[in-house]
Amino acid sequence: MAENVYKVIELIGTSTVSWEKAATAAVVRASKTLRDLRVAEICELDLQLKNGKVEAYRAKVKVSFKYEKKG
Repeated sequence: MAENVYKVIELIGTSTVSWEKAATAAVVRASKTLRDLRVAEICELDLQLKNGKVEAYRAKVKVSFKYEKKG
């Protein structure tokens, strides 16, 4: 079996609807510039508030992808 290396980055997705949509937004955006996404782990959920009301849901997501050598 070949040895592989994976890189992990941390993203924060936001949504005015739900935490699920916030996490999905982060993964969808990452998939536009990164190849071979492997795992997404939700690390933290929080709310953005304005005048005591929920303005946005935020999901901190760690996304891993296969690290490829150049050349």
